Amino acid sequence: MKNFLKSALVLLLAVSLLLTGCASGEESSKPKEGNKNVSLENVPARFKDGKEVKIKVVRKIGGDDHTAQFLAGAKEEGEALGFKVDVFTANGDTAKFHDAIAQALQEDFDGFIISHGDDAATVEDVKKIVEAGKSVVTFDSNGDIASLNGVTLTSQDDEALATLSLDQLIKDTNGEANIVYLWVDGFPPMVRRNAVYQEILKSNPGIKEIERFGVAAADTSVQTQNAVAAMLNKHKKGEIDAIFATWDAFAIGAARAIKEAGRDEIALYGIDVSNADLQIMQEEKSPWKYTAAVDPKLIGSVNMRILAKKIAGEETPATFDLEASLISQEALQKSTSPVNMVNLAEVVEGWGVSTAFEEDWMKTLKEYYK
Repeated sequence: MKNFLKSALVLLLAVSLLLTGCASGEESSKPKEGNKNVSLENVPARFKDGKEVKIKVVRKIGGDDHTAQFLAGAKEEGEALGFKVDVFTANGDTAKFHDAIAQALQEDFDGFIISHGDDAATVEDVKKIVEAGKSVVTFDSNGDIASLNGVTLTSQDDEALATLSLDQLIKDTNGEANIVYLWVDGFPPMVRRNAVYQEILKSNPGIKEIERFGVAAADTSVQTQNAVAAMLNKHKKGEIDAIFATWDAFAIGAARAIKEAGRDEIALYGIDVSNADLQIMQEEKSPWKYTAAVDPKLIGSVNMRILAKKIAGEETPATFDLEASLISQEALQKSTSPVNMVNLAEVVEGWGVSTAFEEDWMKTLKEYYK
């Protein structure tokens, strides 16, 4: 436990530092000096002459562990390649999000990563970036961006995330359960997850939805906890078998409410993962049985690799989905030491590791700037 607390403190400090750097929404990095003893012979011309490569990462949502890890992944990967990386999170403020993109367009950035731009205005923003001759990768953003040539739309494999979690719920309940659905409309990943949910309900008539609600806010977990607590007061024991939460911010609040109410007959199935999630799942009598997720730090890294290929003039796909994994409470609790995002790979095979879009010249740049 002592080692876990020490590890958790280090992770909390890292997240705190990142979010402190983003307190005004923004954090910058400085370009590195390269090791002249490493040959850049196999590196694309754009990265050979020492000219600074500047990247802007703009994310609409924020204030959560997933955001902190996503930004850290993008920043670390970019810096490892020798880029100067500026990150900005609007913490859910739509006006600030679009203002940040507009302002960045007036500056000399080579490429942009846009995260969670869910509205039509984001499509116009990306169009302006493309027209300015800049490279763009988007994550979990408006699908209409696909109409713009040269842009890559990345996402977690939301269909797989929802399927993994729901299939496990169905398996555990033998296809007969009264469930509560925690979901909010208006976000591309939520729309995709909901589509899977609706199809699974149709093909599994024994699964009955008795309540649904959800809100995306700066205090989503707190609001969800209060809403679930109130909902539990309406339904006596035996009326609810499980809760399906389409976002870990929902699941955190639901888990707290279930535990405080002593309703240990209710199982919780979620999507996404963070250090806070893992800690809750490992608690004694935690209702959170499974969560399906993609490593958020890896998402940031892969998005940066795709952007680097674009800047290099190399071919990139129009879309890319990052592979999902299912994390079980049983596997976490079997671990001989507490599990966090650092050592989760010891429990979930292949977690946090991907060679997607990692070219040999990228390895050379990383060696050069090490």
